[in-house]
Amino acid sequence: MEETTEKNKWYQVLWAALIFFTRLPFWRVYQPPQACYKAVVEFWPLTGWLTGGAMAATLYLVSLVLPWPVAVIAAIIVRLLITGALHEDGLADFLDGFGGGGGRDRILAIMKDSHIGTYGVLGLILYLSLLGAALYSMTPIIAALTVFAADPFSKMVASQLINMLPYARREEEAKNKTVYRKPSLAAGLSLTVQGLLPMALMIWLTGISWYFVIAIPAVVMYFLYLLMLRKIKGYTGDCCGAVCLLVELAVYLTAIIQFINS
Repeated sequence: MEETTEKNKWYQVLWAALIFFTRLPFWRVYQPPQACYKAVVEFWPLTGWLTGGAMAATLYLVSLVLPWPVAVIAAIIVRLLITGALHEDGLADFLDGFGGGGGRDRILAIMKDSHIGTYGVLGLILYLSLLGAALYSMTPIIAALTVFAADPFSKMVASQLINMLPYARREEEAKNKTVYRKPSLAAGLSLTVQGLLPMALMIWLTGISWYFVIAIPAVVMYFLYLLMLRKIKGYTGDCCGAVCLLVELAVYLTAIIQFINS
């Protein structure tokens, strides 16, 4: 079976990423080779252009005809529908596993359990509350720009787990039966461009300090990395989803602090 994007064309891997990270029916148009799914993380931030763009457009357009709180809720719903709550599911499993305590095997077993626990429920409630409150505190244009920047950026940051940690389970034990391969240098450069271009646009248009809005979320990711290293000595797909959402939330909160003080 082919294992590289040199054998599997870049557009095949991109199509696989769109199928894997969204619930839109791309698979009806074309089904790429199975080996492409090992490299989908290489286009994860680019799928964020789609999900972040849809969410940003919803925020702005709905705000033109309905009250701002309705636009915020509608935007969150749109993203959940597009992604199938894929990353939110990962966040809930991550919080259940690490919140439940115990050793490595117990944490991994809890995360693999499809039932949601107390930590997962409370974590999702608090996460969605903070997300909604963060977006509500911005103006429609600022919120749209920040969402479009934060979504790809957080996926780029979370993708670094694959280079920093080994997979915590055996491949046959993976939920989706796929273990991501480590990106090559070229793929890593592509990831960086995908994640930073929308962020650069937001920083340029809003004038906020780039070093805070980039550095603080990166620090959040680093502490989550240390937690995974200490507790399970690796990462899982749930960990990637959780880091993505928490880093994204850190972008919003950091941006708000700067907008308030500017």
